[in-house]
Order: sequence, then C-alpha cells, then structure tokens
Amino acid sequence: MNSSNVIDNILLNALHEDIGSGDVTTSSLIPENHISRAVIIAKSDFVLAGLPFVERVFHLTDSKIKFRALKKEGGRVKAGDIIARLTGNTANLLMAERTALNLLQRLSGIASLTGNYVKSVKGFSTKIVDTRKTVPGLRYFDKYAVRTGGGRNHRYGLFDGVLIKDNHIAAAEGVGKAVKAARSKAHHLLKIEVEVRNIAGVKEALSAGADIIMLDNMSVDEMKKAVSVIRRRNSGVVIEASGNVTLENVRSIAETGVDLISVGALTHSAPAADISLKIVS
Repeated sequence: MNSSNVIDNILLNALHEDIGSGDVTTSSLIPENHISRAVIIAKSDFVLAGLPFVERVFHLTDSKIKFRALKKEGGRVKAGDIIARLTGNTANLLMAERTALNLLQRLSGIASLTGNYVKSVKGFSTKIVDTRKTVPGLRYFDKYAVRTGGGRNHRYGLFDGVLIKDNHIAAAEGVGKAVKAARSKAHHLLKIEVEVRNIAGVKEALSAGADIIMLDNMSVDEMKKAVSVIRRRNSGVVIEASGNVTLENVRSIAETGVDLISVGALTHSAPAADISLKIVS
C-alpha cells in the first residue's frame, strides 16, 4: 500500500468517526445546494504543519470544494493570519471542518514544539528526534509534523530498528546475550541500539558491540562521563540521550556531546495550535 492510500484510509476513517450517518444539525438548517466561502484563521502564533492533509480532508468530503492555501507548509504564522480560503457546498464544508481543524491543530502544535527544541540546540551537531509515543493510528502524521518542525524521526515502529530496552535485557539475561541474539537474527541493514542507565551498562553495551547506545534517564553529569567512555572506546558508536528531556535542560544535554536527543513530549504532550474556520459569505 502506498503512502497516499495510507493517508486516505486514515482520513476517511476520521471523517466517518465524526460524520457517521450524516450531520443532523447542518442537514436540518442548510439548503442542500447552498454555497459558502470560508477561511481558516490562525488564532495564535505557530509553525504550520498538515495543510496538504487538510486540503485532502475537504476533497475527500467533496471533490468540488475549492481550496487555496495562503501560507506555506512549515512556515511561521501569526494570530490573525488567514491560512487558506475555501469555496464550496456549505454542508460539506461544515462536515469536514472539525476533522480538518483537529488534524491541523495537532500537527501544527507538534511542529511548533519541535521547532522550539531544535532552536534550543542550535550551534550543536545534536539532532532532535521523536519516539513511538504517538496517537495510535496517527503516527504517520505525527512523525511528518516532527520533520516539518525541523526534527528527525526515530524508528517508525517495531519493524524497522532494533532497540533493546530494559525488559528485553531482563528476558534475555543480560546485555551481551541480548545483542548477540539480535545480531544473529537481524538483517545486515538493521542497527542494534541498546538502552542503558549507568556507566556499567555503557561498558556492557560497548563490549557487546552495540551500534547505538541510548543513555536513558541519566543526569547531565552522568551523560558527560558516558560520552567520554564511549568516545574513548569506539568513536563510531552513535549516542542517544533520552528521558526527562525538557526545553529547560535540552541545551545542557546537547553540550554533553550526544548525537541524538529523543523527546517523547514532541508527540505526546505538544499543545494544539489555536485555529478556526469561519464562513464569511
């Protein structure tokens, strides 16, 4: 299945969730052939993300709706800016409104928060990456929004990257056994990442031959020590920091020399942007 089919299936399910058998309010008030012009307006400042999907929501509802974007995807908009103009059947505009706005508000919120994190580590080579802490069914969109905000994507799901976490280590009876087992079964393109929580774990992961080491919930001082140990032993290992990352401490984490900082908050706690649709005539 190609990406356009994936997108359409998600959007159609979202529309069906909201519309069901029909919009009983609109159908009781608005004549069937009534035409309106509408605008989508920013009510706060944010990074715009999700506009192509919003256009698709309206066109899946009614292919005759005219949609004209006035702002660029990934650009910054200010409160009061008109993001897009629409013309079409009034009932269909109103039926698509909530689904379209929910998506645009969420994705713009994620892109905006991501942009703030990226700005906070400006000047360092450290990359801000997301996690799998996304809304079930919306991961494609959530990760798209992270990229739009200037961040990078971590693995998409369980299928495209080996990440050995504490529960895997416990079940496999140690880091060394876990890495060896993963290496024997994973194909040659998959990197092996190991989550560790102290210097002892760092040394185990290095000895086991991990490609990527995740420093999980370590203090900044512990991270500095871990980075020093890793760089001395194997400069080719990618180092990721994760856990309790905030806008207040992300720059200090970048200063330790890690390559990646993964931030679950990008997709599980981003405040939605404030956006509305208004019928203007």
